[in-house]
Amino acid sequence: MNEFAKEVAGRIAANGSNATLMDTAHQFTMASTLPKYSYNYSALGRPIIQYPQDMVAIQELIWKTKPDLIIETGIAHGGSLIMSASMLALLDMCDAIQSDATLSPRGSRRKVLGIDIDIRAPNRAEIEAHPMASRIHMIQGSSIAPEIVDQVRQAAKGYERILVCLDSNHTHAHVLAELQAYAPLTSVGSYCVVFDTIVEDMPADMFPDRPWGPGDNPKTAVWEY
Repeated sequence: MNEFAKEVAGRIAANGSNATLMDTAHQFTMASTLPKYSYNYSALGRPIIQYPQDMVAIQELIWKTKPDLIIETGIAHGGSLIMSASMLALLDMCDAIQSDATLSPRGSRRKVLGIDIDIRAPNRAEIEAHPMASRIHMIQGSSIAPEIVDQVRQAAKGYERILVCLDSNHTHAHVLAELQAYAPLTSVGSYCVVFDTIVEDMPADMFPDRPWGPGDNPKTAVWEY
C-alpha cells in the first residue's frame, strides 16, 4: 500500500467515526429518496438508477477485481449494464496496451450478464443499439426462478473472475434467494454487491408503493445469509 492509499484508508476510518458527517449523509439520503434523486443520472447515454457515489464505487471494484464476467440482477433502463460493459471495454483496452496486442472491439470474452423479470421493449431496443451491446447478454425472467438460475450458472461456466451485483426486487425473501443462487458464483477475491441495504435504516413511509421496508429488505437478507 503506497502513502496515498494509506491516507485514503485513514480518512475512510475517520469518516466512519465522524458523527456530523454520518448524520449529514443520512439526512441527505432521507431527503433525496422520495424526490427520486438517484433517477437523474445516466451512463453513456442510458438512464442509471444509482447515486453517483455508487457509480464511482462500482467502477473502482471493477478496476480492482478485473472481472471477465459481471452478473447483474435488475436491468431497468440498462444504464448499469452499459456502465459495466464500458468498464470491461476499458480493461480490454488496457490489456491490449500493456501487451502491445491488436484489440478486436467486438471480440471480447469479457461479458455482462443481466437478468430482469420484465425487460421492456423500448429499453431492450436501446441497449441492443448501444455500441457496448456486443459485451452484454440479457435474460428475461425472475432471477430466482430455477430455470433462470440454471441458465446463469451455465453461462458462468468457464469464467475465472466473476463479480455479482444484486439490484432487483428488494424484499428479504427475494434477495436471500438471489444470494443463495448467485453469491457462490462470486470468484475468490471478487465481490457480491447487494444494493439498497439502506432500506433497513429508513422509515417505512419512505416506500409507500413498494413491498419492502424496515425488517424486510436487502440488509436483513444479508444478515440471514
